[in-house]
Amino acid sequence: MAKPDPLASKASSDTYLGFDFGTKKIGVAVGQTTTATASPLQTIPSPREIPNWDAIGKLIQEWRPVGLVVGISRQQDGSDNPVTPRMLKFCRQLEGRYQLPVHQQDEMLSTYEAKQLLFDDMGVNATKLWAVQDQLAAQLILQTWLNHH
Repeated sequence: MAKPDPLASKASSDTYLGFDFGTKKIGVAVGQTTTATASPLQTIPSPREIPNWDAIGKLIQEWRPVGLVVGISRQQDGSDNPVTPRMLKFCRQLEGRYQLPVHQQDEMLSTYEAKQLLFDDMGVNATKLWAVQDQLAAQLILQTWLNHH
């Protein structure tokens, strides 16, 4: 009897992880193509402005995504803003470390939208807002990508 291929289940997965990259913290969301929905997952602190690769690796191991989606922030005219090169570097590092396709998604105003939703619409206080806004921004980024794919 043939032994099951451990990569077979991974290859048929429809799970993606979405990232809202920031120098101090990274918001993470999870979503599936079959349901075309994304959900906030967690916020990972970035000590000394370095991504916490152990925490990211644990999420990738736990969720076994077929791909990753990273929000890329640019100016309204399409040119890079000061953090864009760091976001692109994060994309390259994700791809190199985890050997997964990394998709870039325009994230213009995603953190702003997340703050508006939480603060204005849901009445979340400023302390709680700071803790969860990035994972909600990651959800918005991933949901936008899922909607277009």
